[in-house]
Amino acid sequence: MQSLFTDTGWVLAAVALAGASYAFLSTVLVGRFMRGEQNNTPHNPSVTILKPLYRAEPGLFENLETFFTQAYDGQVQIVFGVHDESDPAMDVVLALQAKYPQADTAIVADAALYGANAKVSNLINMLPSARHDTLVLSDSDIAVGKQWLTQVTAALARPGVGIVTCLYTGEPSKDGHRLWSALSAMGTSYGFLPNAVTGTSLGLATPCFGSTIAMRRQTLDEVGGFAAFADQLADDYEMGRAVRARGYTLAIPAMGVGHTATEDTVAGLFRHELRWTRTIRMVNPAGHLGSIVTHGFAFALMSALLLDFNAASMAVLALTLATRLVLKARIDGLFGTYAGPYWLMPVRDLLSFVVFVASLFGETVHWRGTHFAVEASGAMSQV
Repeated sequence: MQSLFTDTGWVLAAVALAGASYAFLSTVLVGRFMRGEQNNTPHNPSVTILKPLYRAEPGLFENLETFFTQAYDGQVQIVFGVHDESDPAMDVVLALQAKYPQADTAIVADAALYGANAKVSNLINMLPSARHDTLVLSDSDIAVGKQWLTQVTAALARPGVGIVTCLYTGEPSKDGHRLWSALSAMGTSYGFLPNAVTGTSLGLATPCFGSTIAMRRQTLDEVGGFAAFADQLADDYEMGRAVRARGYTLAIPAMGVGHTATEDTVAGLFRHELRWTRTIRMVNPAGHLGSIVTHGFAFALMSALLLDFNAASMAVLALTLATRLVLKARIDGLFGTYAGPYWLMPVRDLLSFVVFVASLFGETVHWRGTHFAVEASGAMSQV
């Protein structure tokens, strides 16, 4: 039995070293991504920004305000959508309209549903109010820099590009639980973001994120409109895939936007990350399984336990942790973000591993207070 433990420990150490190598590669590729070419040709088409809303989560006013203060030379319309006109998010929008009376805005309150995905139904209801042919979707918990719209439209103007999306960092909520919000934000900045950059840089993934989805109205019509995604859990990913299937390319500008982490309980944090990770497993099973290499610290710790914390196992443990800390420092510096302290990184990495293991089992997700069953196609239905 001792021999089995020892052999397993060395195997786990080898996996951990692969994880350390992956973290180092991600550090290099993140730097290369942020040095990518930008399209500096002025291109300022008239744009409609679609903001589907659901309740007034912490930081909503501050997040939405960043869309009112864009340094953009073209016309901008912002359409907000809710399913219920008594939704507290309406009060936030009304306050912003009062603060920025010169802004071109519209509110759509419509309870109509067209499928299991309530956000997509919201978008379907909002679309008739959009006055411009360049459409930019963005989730409610996203904050953007002043040049965001300029960079997004410039990317969409590149030859052959049919859709644009943006990477995002995690930003702890000022009103949420300090620990759970920080852990959630760290998962975004130091887990999701480098994995997305590495996957796209190596040609292993072609993601599309709800943080930003920009396309022309004609392109949306070609893929069947928003109605084509009314039952999809990963509606953002499916929009990207549908546009690429029409022969267009997807562009990701060299920048990041901020995603506010509002989790205030450990249960809420776990449910959110399990939904996200299980969704990845549904839409990209090979990529999900391959992401096991990203959990080098967890494997190094298990290896050290099985090898009685001998010198070699401790060296592997130190190396895997060091590469993760270097990656964090690199992301913080390049994206101008700070999701959480260095000492929380081991906790964050172990939590990510627990979520990964849990995501391997079960076919349901928890979203907006409801459980949904998810098919292999990504379609969902309420349980």
